[in-house]
This record gives sequence, C-alpha cells and structure tokens, in this order.
Amino acid sequence: MVIIDPEPGTELASADSVDQLALTTSTYTALYYPWVQISNPFAKPGDDSKRTIPVAPSAFARHVGQDRRPSRCMEGSRRRRDLVRGVAGLQFNIGDGDQDQLNPLGVNAIRRLPGFGHVIWGSRTLSTKANPEWRYVPVRRTAIFIEQSIYNSIQWAVFEPNDHKLWASLRSNIGDFMNGLWRSGAFQGEKASDAYFVRCGLGDTMTQADIDRGQVIVIVGFAPLKPAEFVIVRIQQKVAQQ
Repeated sequence: MVIIDPEPGTELASADSVDQLALTTSTYTALYYPWVQISNPFAKPGDDSKRTIPVAPSAFARHVGQDRRPSRCMEGSRRRRDLVRGVAGLQFNIGDGDQDQLNPLGVNAIRRLPGFGHVIWGSRTLSTKANPEWRYVPVRRTAIFIEQSIYNSIQWAVFEPNDHKLWASLRSNIGDFMNGLWRSGAFQGEKASDAYFVRCGLGDTMTQADIDRGQVIVIVGFAPLKPAEFVIVRIQQKVAQQ
C-alpha cells in the first residue's frame, strides 16, 4: 500500500478541494488528513513558538497499521486511540459535516472526538468511488497477503506435469491455507463454502491453449471482513399497547 500525504497547509474543506488534488484512484493507495502537531522534544524552555512541530499524517497511519492482521480494521477503536496518543493538535479540525464530504471520496480523517481523544476515523482507499469493490484498506491488504502467500508457497509446482494431479494438489494446498485463514476469523461466512473458493482445472480456469503455453491458472475467491463504518441507532417510543 502507498500512503499519500496532502501538502502541508492544504485544507480539504469540500469535495471540490479534494478533486483539485488530482489524486490517483489506485486500489493500492490511501490518503490521511490533516497534518498533525506533536510536542517538539528539542524545544528550548520559554520558546513557545516551537513547542510543537508538524508531522505528516502518514507517519501515524503507518505506525498504527504495523502490528495488525491485514483483515482487521481498528480505526476509531480503543486500541487505535491509544496508539495516537501524543498528538498535541491538528492542523485543521474535522467536523461531522466535513467527514460526510471526505469519507465518500476516500479521505481518512484524523479527528478529535469527545471522550475518545484523537482517532483515525476512516479506512478507505482512494478507489472508493472508482472501484467500490476495493474501497476498504483492510480488504486490499488481505488480498495482497493472500496473493503473495500463495505465490510463494506454490513454487514447487514449477516444471511439474500440468495435468489433473497437479491441479488437485494445488486446490488441496491452497484450500488448506484458505481454510486456516477462515478458521482464524479472516473471512465472512459461517461455512467454509461461504467464505472462500479455490478453482483450478481444464475447462474451468484453463483452456488447452493455456496448458500448451505452459500456464497453470488458479482462481481464488474470498468473502472479506469489512469495517462497520456506520453504527445506526433507531429510537422508538414505547406506547401503552407495547
């Protein structure tokens, strides 16, 4: 993943201001905003003008994501709140109205919330509008993890006869890996068949022309966990009949 910082002093007050940045819509990119003020450890006593220094928001985004499983999203949680302690202030304050405009554009806001302190309030990629299937950072990170893990673990298949025995072995090995992820809670689905699938075979993922070119093609699908962005509470008045 590539984490993009806006230029220091750039205020994203509307959808138009975000559009003017001409940001990429790659599913591998994320933007955090605004810049953060932290205490200056080198400030001299009595020099109030240098008590804080600006830090790019990506520094906090990288820090809080280092020890998490890729399928998990901890934005705004207690754990995330603890990790962003040390923030002295924000270059711009983000209100609910600002959040409503920034969130659909894939901008992850750093906010100060009453009772919580400073939190990263968002987990979206910059492809939120262009490619909604990959709008969430944890979904993209999970896909990267699966792809790289499978690629590295099936190198033994190189130069094996490209026949039904190889296809069955690949389905079995990759299926075991995916089943382990499902059991650890990385996917949705009460049953394994609801959580993932692994396909590999002639007439399914490959044609005879693919085999003649020396290609074995495996297709893996998964039902990712997605963050609960919006907690909706409906209030109903209890009347006598109820």
